[in-house]
Amino acid sequence: MTDDPQDMKRLVAAWRGARRKLSHGLREPTVAELLAPLAEAPYDLDQPADAYGDGVVAELERRVAELLGTQDAAFFPTGTMAQQVALRCWAGRTGNPVVALHPRSHPEQWEGGALSVVAGLRSVHPTTEARQPLPEEIASLPEPFGTLMLELPLREAGFLLPAWEELEALVDAAREREAVVHFDGARLWESTVHFGRPLAEIAALADSVYVSFYKSLGGLSGACLAGPADFVEETRAWRHRYGGQVFRQFPQALAALAGLERELPKLPSYVSQARLVASELSSAFAAESGIPWFRIHPEEPHTHQFQVWLPYDTDRLRRASLRLAEETGTVLFHRWSPDGPPGLSVTEVTVTEPGLSWTPSTVREAVAAFTARL
Repeated sequence: MTDDPQDMKRLVAAWRGARRKLSHGLREPTVAELLAPLAEAPYDLDQPADAYGDGVVAELERRVAELLGTQDAAFFPTGTMAQQVALRCWAGRTGNPVVALHPRSHPEQWEGGALSVVAGLRSVHPTTEARQPLPEEIASLPEPFGTLMLELPLREAGFLLPAWEELEALVDAAREREAVVHFDGARLWESTVHFGRPLAEIAALADSVYVSFYKSLGGLSGACLAGPADFVEETRAWRHRYGGQVFRQFPQALAALAGLERELPKLPSYVSQARLVASELSSAFAAESGIPWFRIHPEEPHTHQFQVWLPYDTDRLRRASLRLAEETGTVLFHRWSPDGPPGLSVTEVTVTEPGLSWTPSTVREAVAAFTARL
């Protein structure tokens, strides 16, 4: 199977028709299904619509600043824009255009080189290993840098988080180098379980924090950049220059407020269930004599998302996943991608509301049915 529109249409139809799934795919909802919850968002819909960031958008900004314990927060239409603006503003304030970050972080992997092409910044990498950097690697970087950007969790490495003490040490190492610290917290919302700390205490370690509304909270799109009041006000000026001063944004803001009210409190239960599912997947694959090798990474998920690796080509795994959904009404895995050596593929598993009902036997049955179709 490929990313051909017809193949994708078939996949989405199978996902939508499935009775059992660990989470809803981002491509599953219809326009009507996305619009329906907005009418029940925690906001007075009889208030005037927003215009250039006031009204419901301003209320969302206030709510995010309150949750993160920061002085202010600014709404951005995309996380890419928010990250670029944050790093650009810090470079201007520190006088140093160098950003220390992981080579598999979002700006390096998914932003089209905007860090250098648009913002005129330069990156250095504390490590190339698929893990969070170590404090000693920050301390020993051979050149000065103005900003340390930490992606929490580091998605491409398996949604990995450092231990709380390690995070404190990373921040301290950056401060010793006279650098500021920015958190790419697109998925910070679900990191409280691993850290054992509330959002405000986590965010307090950084000089600025970016959070997303659609990745974990079920929003439509959009992000917020939070930090000191003067810094956030400066980012609003750059947001305008980047084309982010959008006239109407109430659908995105309402969806984000709804996510903060409905999904945010559920995230700890998703993390707990993801750990159960990961453990049962490991046991089930180990019991399958026909599977020569597998990896659940990390073995105990740090958030409600983790990776599964299998030694088969991507097309074979995609077809088995599709047949499982069409023939049994069960979605175990959504998308597979080639990574690492030839013949090795990886998928990301996300556990949300639909997955809370899965039991150990549900997981074992799904794995057996999946492997039978390989």
